[in-house]
Amino acid sequence: MNKRILIVATNQTHLPESKTPTGLWLSELTHFWDILTIAGYKLDITSPNGGKIPLDPRSLSWLSMDRSTKKRFQERTFMQKLTRSIKLSQISWRKYDAVYYTGGHGAMVDFPENESIQIINRKMYENEKVVASVCHGYCAFLNSRLSSGRHLVEGKLLTGFSWMEEQLAGVSAKVPYNSQKEIKKRQAVYQKGLLPFCSHVKIDGRLITGQNPASTKETARQVLRKLEQQNENEKGKKQKRQGRRH
Repeated sequence: MNKRILIVATNQTHLPESKTPTGLWLSELTHFWDILTIAGYKLDITSPNGGKIPLDPRSLSWLSMDRSTKKRFQERTFMQKLTRSIKLSQISWRKYDAVYYTGGHGAMVDFPENESIQIINRKMYENEKVVASVCHGYCAFLNSRLSSGRHLVEGKLLTGFSWMEEQLAGVSAKVPYNSQKEIKKRQAVYQKGLLPFCSHVKIDGRLITGQNPASTKETARQVLRKLEQQNENEKGKKQKRQGRRH
């Protein structure tokens, strides 16, 4: 394994019609980053257009930032990574073991129609790599199809920010569409947690999804678990091949 993960974040600064400020929900990056880097993985931050990744102002409130997120926010070298993200079209999916889509409402705008995202999802999923998202990051799957022409999420169990959570957050009239409804149109088996804004993660093979910001840590743990399982499987296969030679 390469022990390398591709992180994708939005470049969108405002929701188109309401002009509501948006961007990356910061903890959905920092919590994932902390868990996977501690485990020895190298993470590259990318975006559809490259360059600056805006932050959703609400993700910087005292209610949304825990100690670890505040620490990263105050870390100059880390925050500089968000000013010079790699443009998605410039990366090679072959270098990575997994792709992880962060959320924030901006992902609703620049993820679904991005051709590079669609290619990455198809190539990585069909080549036994892990595909993951949290919150609105699942909008990256809305128009992603496999080589067969079927939607990547067709028949697959997943989760993401729910319409109830949009309503409770007071933004249902501002968002461009109902992402929960749209993902179900792609015949995904969508499930949300019993309680809104609480951690809820779904795993369907190599597709791992978290419902909301509170789900990020568990999403990261499940991605790590899946990658380590794959690594052990590869080691076992290699040992068997070597044993046959002898």
